[in-house]
Amino acid sequence: MNSDQSSNKKKSNAFTIIKDDSTDGHGGYGAGTVSLENMSPVIVDPDENTAYVDMGAMHARSDIERRVKYLPNKDEVPNGKLYWIVWVNVERGENGPYYAGVAGSELRVDRSIKRAYKSMAEHVTHMEKSLKGKIIVEHMDDHSKKLLKDFLVDFNLDMWNNSTDELKNALPE
Repeated sequence: MNSDQSSNKKKSNAFTIIKDDSTDGHGGYGAGTVSLENMSPVIVDPDENTAYVDMGAMHARSDIERRVKYLPNKDEVPNGKLYWIVWVNVERGENGPYYAGVAGSELRVDRSIKRAYKSMAEHVTHMEKSLKGKIIVEHMDDHSKKLLKDFLVDFNLDMWNNSTDELKNALPE
């Protein structure tokens, strides 16, 4: 990737913010299904001090997840680089959009052996809990939580300000 592509990638970060209301009562195809339209995966890379949206993570196709074989045991990837895929769900409140659900899931990638570890069950559970407005970041290291907070604040200060005290208290200053 040349430097132009790299800088363009960083500029194209965008959340999926409040698309169609799936509860409009039409009752047709897809009624009663879970909508992921308001969810965006934020990749937190504590080693590189970065956080960014990579929509490919919705289908395990983010840049960091490509070209690796997943192993079921973290011990099989002892030199894996730590990443967090943070499932961020946005809802609309009386003051406008806000970060409603935020749940971080661990991912470890060792490029040298093309192996990675992630608990699919944890990722699915965290996606579901984020959709339900839960805040699950207590297992993340403080540095990663700070990177996440800075990203959310910088991305949209109004959405951060509209968010719950639970989220604000869960992410350090």
